[in-house]
Amino acid sequence: MGYGLLIAFCVPVALWVALLVFLPDAPSERAQPVVRQATEPIVLTDAGHAVLAMPVAGVPREQLQDNWGDPRDNGLRAHHGTDIMAPANTPVIAAAPGTIEKLWTSAAGGITIYVRSPGRGWTYYYAHLSGYAAGLHEGQGVKTGDPLGFVGDTGNAGAGNYHLHFGLTRTTPEQHWYEGEDVDPYPYLAGKPASR
Repeated sequence: MGYGLLIAFCVPVALWVALLVFLPDAPSERAQPVVRQATEPIVLTDAGHAVLAMPVAGVPREQLQDNWGDPRDNGLRAHHGTDIMAPANTPVIAAAPGTIEKLWTSAAGGITIYVRSPGRGWTYYYAHLSGYAAGLHEGQGVKTGDPLGFVGDTGNAGAGNYHLHFGLTRTTPEQHWYEGEDVDPYPYLAGKPASR
Protein backbone atom coordinates (compact mmCIF):
# COMPACT_ATOMS: atom_id res chain seq x y z
CA MET A 1 0.00 0.00 0.00
CA GLY A 2 2.90 2.38 0.77
CA TYR A 3 4.42 1.96 -2.71
CA GLY A 4 1.09 2.48 -4.43
CA LEU A 5 0.57 5.76 -2.60
CA LEU A 6 4.13 6.86 -3.39
CA ILE A 7 3.65 6.06 -7.10
CA ALA A 8 0.27 7.81 -7.16
CA PHE A 9 1.96 10.93 -5.81
CA CYS A 10 5.17 10.80 -7.89
CA VAL A 11 3.57 10.24 -11.31
CA PRO A 12 1.54 13.49 -11.37
CA VAL A 13 4.52 15.44 -9.97
CA ALA A 14 6.83 13.95 -12.62
CA LEU A 15 4.33 14.83 -15.38
CA TRP A 16 4.05 18.39 -14.08
CA VAL A 17 7.85 18.79 -13.99
CA ALA A 18 8.13 17.33 -17.51
CA LEU A 19 5.56 19.83 -18.80
CA LEU A 20 7.52 22.70 -17.27
CA VAL A 21 10.74 21.49 -18.85
CA PHE A 22 9.46 20.64 -22.32
CA LEU A 23 6.81 23.30 -22.88
CA PRO A 24 8.62 26.62 -23.50
CA ASP A 25 5.64 28.77 -22.55
CA ALA A 26 4.72 26.80 -19.45
CA PRO A 27 4.48 29.07 -16.41
CA SER A 28 7.20 28.84 -13.83
CA GLU A 29 7.57 30.54 -10.49
CA ARG A 30 11.27 30.94 -11.20
CA ALA A 31 10.91 32.55 -14.60
CA GLN A 32 13.66 35.12 -15.07
CA PRO A 33 13.06 38.50 -16.68
CA VAL A 34 14.43 38.99 -20.16
CA VAL A 35 17.76 40.80 -19.92
CA ARG A 36 19.18 42.77 -22.85
CA GLN A 37 22.43 41.20 -23.92
CA ALA A 38 25.42 43.53 -23.98
CA THR A 39 26.02 42.78 -27.65
CA GLU A 40 22.64 44.12 -28.84
CA PRO A 41 22.82 47.39 -30.77
CA ILE A 42 22.20 50.46 -28.67
CA VAL A 43 20.25 53.43 -29.99
CA LEU A 44 20.11 56.64 -28.00
CA THR A 45 16.74 58.33 -27.71
CA ASP A 46 15.61 61.41 -25.85
CA ALA A 47 13.09 59.44 -23.77
CA GLY A 48 15.43 58.93 -20.80
CA HIS A 49 15.31 55.14 -20.94
CA ALA A 50 18.27 52.95 -20.00
CA VAL A 51 19.71 52.61 -23.46
CA LEU A 52 23.39 52.44 -22.55
CA ALA A 53 25.16 49.55 -20.92
CA MET A 54 26.87 50.27 -17.61
CA PRO A 55 30.42 51.25 -18.53
CA VAL A 56 32.00 49.89 -15.32
CA ALA A 57 31.91 46.12 -14.89
CA GLY A 58 29.91 44.91 -11.91
CA VAL A 59 28.37 48.27 -10.95
CA PRO A 60 24.56 48.10 -10.76
CA ARG A 61 22.46 50.94 -12.16
CA GLU A 62 20.95 51.47 -8.71
CA GLN A 63 24.34 52.58 -7.38
CA LEU A 64 24.55 55.58 -9.72
CA GLN A 65 24.36 59.08 -8.27
CA ASP A 66 23.13 62.01 -10.35
CA ASN A 67 26.00 64.49 -10.09
CA TRP A 68 25.43 66.46 -13.30
CA GLY A 69 25.91 70.17 -12.65
CA ASP A 70 27.65 69.72 -9.30
CA PRO A 71 30.20 72.49 -8.65
CA ARG A 72 33.84 71.74 -9.43
CA ASP A 73 37.03 73.76 -8.94
CA ASN A 74 35.53 75.73 -6.03
CA GLY A 75 32.41 76.52 -8.05
CA LEU A 76 34.25 77.82 -11.13
CA ARG A 77 32.67 75.21 -13.37
CA ALA A 78 29.82 72.68 -13.39
CA HIS A 79 30.30 68.93 -13.68
CA HIS A 80 29.29 67.60 -17.10
CA GLY A 81 29.09 63.85 -16.72
CA THR A 82 28.25 60.99 -14.40
CA ASP A 83 30.91 59.78 -11.98
CA ILE A 84 30.77 56.03 -11.37
CA MET A 85 32.65 55.04 -8.24
CA ALA A 86 34.52 51.71 -8.31
CA PRO A 87 37.72 50.16 -6.99
CA ALA A 88 40.97 50.91 -8.80
CA ASN A 89 41.51 48.87 -11.96
CA THR A 90 37.90 47.71 -12.28
CA PRO A 91 37.32 47.01 -16.00
CA VAL A 92 35.76 49.80 -18.02
CA ILE A 93 33.67 48.55 -20.96
CA ALA A 94 32.01 50.14 -23.96
CA ALA A 95 28.58 51.51 -23.03
CA ALA A 96 27.55 51.43 -26.71
CA PRO A 97 29.02 50.41 -30.05
CA GLY A 98 31.19 52.79 -32.01
CA THR A 99 34.69 53.65 -33.16
CA ILE A 100 37.52 54.82 -30.95
CA GLU A 101 38.04 58.32 -32.25
CA LYS A 102 40.68 59.53 -29.81
CA LEU A 103 42.95 58.22 -27.06
CA TRP A 104 44.08 61.27 -25.13
CA THR A 105 45.76 62.31 -21.92
CA SER A 106 44.79 65.69 -20.47
CA ALA A 107 45.30 67.58 -17.23
CA ALA A 108 41.58 67.42 -16.40
CA GLY A 109 40.52 63.99 -17.69
CA GLY A 110 43.79 62.15 -17.28
CA ILE A 111 43.86 59.03 -19.44
CA THR A 112 40.75 59.25 -21.64
CA ILE A 113 38.92 57.58 -24.50
CA TYR A 114 36.48 59.15 -26.95
CA VAL A 115 34.22 56.65 -28.75
CA ARG A 116 32.02 57.90 -31.59
CA SER A 117 28.67 56.25 -32.35
CA PRO A 118 28.26 54.54 -35.75
CA GLY A 119 26.13 57.42 -37.11
CA ARG A 120 28.55 59.97 -35.58
CA GLY A 121 25.69 61.61 -33.67
CA TRP A 122 27.10 60.83 -30.19
CA THR A 123 30.48 60.77 -28.47
CA TYR A 124 31.01 58.62 -25.36
CA TYR A 125 33.76 59.94 -23.09
CA TYR A 126 35.61 57.77 -20.57
CA ALA A 127 37.98 59.66 -18.23
CA HIS A 128 40.33 59.23 -15.23
CA LEU A 129 41.39 55.77 -16.43
CA SER A 130 44.42 54.02 -14.96
CA GLY A 131 45.21 52.61 -18.40
CA TYR A 132 43.84 51.20 -21.65
CA ALA A 133 42.85 47.63 -22.47
CA ALA A 134 45.56 45.70 -24.30
CA GLY A 135 45.80 46.57 -27.98
CA LEU A 136 43.30 49.44 -27.88
CA HIS A 137 43.91 51.93 -30.70
CA GLU A 138 42.32 54.84 -32.53
CA GLY A 139 40.09 53.80 -35.41
CA GLN A 140 39.19 50.51 -33.71
CA GLY A 141 35.55 49.46 -33.79
CA VAL A 142 34.02 48.38 -30.49
CA LYS A 143 30.84 46.59 -29.54
CA THR A 144 28.84 47.15 -26.38
CA GLY A 145 30.66 45.41 -23.54
CA ASP A 146 34.10 45.37 -25.19
CA PRO A 147 36.96 46.14 -22.76
CA LEU A 148 38.30 49.69 -23.04
CA GLY A 149 40.41 50.29 -19.96
CA PHE A 150 40.45 50.38 -16.18
CA VAL A 151 39.07 52.68 -13.47
CA GLY A 152 41.68 55.06 -12.15
CA ASP A 153 42.31 58.44 -10.54
CA THR A 154 44.29 60.21 -13.27
CA GLY A 155 43.85 63.84 -14.25
CA ASN A 156 42.06 66.02 -11.70
CA ALA A 157 40.18 63.13 -10.08
CA GLY A 158 42.33 63.41 -6.96
CA ALA A 159 44.67 60.73 -5.66
CA GLY A 160 42.71 57.71 -4.44
CA ASN A 161 39.38 59.03 -5.76
CA TYR A 162 38.90 56.06 -8.08
CA HIS A 163 36.02 56.45 -10.48
CA LEU A 164 35.04 56.61 -14.13
CA HIS A 165 33.86 59.98 -15.36
CA PHE A 166 31.42 59.09 -18.16
CA GLY A 167 30.43 61.90 -20.49
CA LEU A 168 27.94 62.04 -23.32
CA THR A 169 28.05 64.56 -26.16
CA ARG A 170 25.54 65.07 -28.97
CA THR A 171 27.41 65.81 -32.19
CA THR A 172 26.89 66.29 -35.88
CA PRO A 173 28.77 63.95 -38.23
CA GLU A 174 31.22 66.65 -39.31
CA GLN A 175 32.18 67.72 -35.77
CA HIS A 176 35.44 66.60 -34.15
CA TRP A 177 35.78 64.42 -31.05
CA TYR A 178 36.18 67.50 -28.83
CA GLU A 179 33.10 69.35 -30.17
CA GLY A 180 29.37 68.98 -29.59
CA GLU A 181 26.77 69.64 -26.91
CA ASP A 182 27.20 67.99 -23.51
CA VAL A 183 24.18 65.91 -22.48
CA ASP A 184 23.46 64.56 -19.00
CA PRO A 185 24.28 60.83 -19.27
CA TYR A 186 22.55 59.91 -16.00
CA PRO A 187 19.08 59.19 -17.49
CA TYR A 188 20.65 57.02 -20.20
CA LEU A 189 22.62 55.00 -17.66
CA ALA A 190 20.15 54.85 -14.76
CA GLY A 191 17.03 54.30 -16.83
CA LYS A 192 15.14 57.08 -15.10
CA PRO A 193 14.91 60.86 -15.37
CA ALA A 194 17.52 63.07 -13.78
CA SER A 195 16.75 63.90 -10.16
CA ARG A 196 17.28 67.64 -10.67
